[in-house]
Amino acid sequence: MFILARTTTYASLFTALLLVFVPARILERAGISVPDSIGAVEAVGGVMVLLGAGLGVACVFTFALIGKGTPAPFDPPRRLVIRGPYKFVRNPMYLGAVVALLGAALVYGSTGLLVYTAVFFVLAHVLVVLYEEPTLRRTFGTEYGAYVQQVRRWLPRLQRNQLP
Repeated sequence: MFILARTTTYASLFTALLLVFVPARILERAGISVPDSIGAVEAVGGVMVLLGAGLGVACVFTFALIGKGTPAPFDPPRRLVIRGPYKFVRNPMYLGAVVALLGAALVYGSTGLLVYTAVFFVLAHVLVVLYEEPTLRRTFGTEYGAYVQQVRRWLPRLQRNQLP
């Protein structure tokens, strides 16, 4: 239970800062507020926000319950997480954040949020390539190597993965 509390705390802080606080400041600086009406574009954006958030929540629970750790680099999982959303892509938490941010950009019609989303994705990619993947390779060795061979970093394979 303590693992779940830690994971929820770290994920909430990440979400509050990078997916709520910063986007809110971008919208505020641009003078953008809640849309007056909801059309098709805003509705699609809202669905994307919900899907991205749902994916993030699924990742948090997977880290806590299967990995016995958190997404935070200073409190990583004790076991390699290759189930749940991680069975389809290696970085579903970042992917969920990007989908949610893109959805918010659609809801608000904000180019600033679109640019922020692109910057967020590039920085996430750099973090994954330069820090997370080498760390996982050192920590989990051949198990992680086999996982990398089966599951792509960002886009799921069209064929079925052979993971359990």
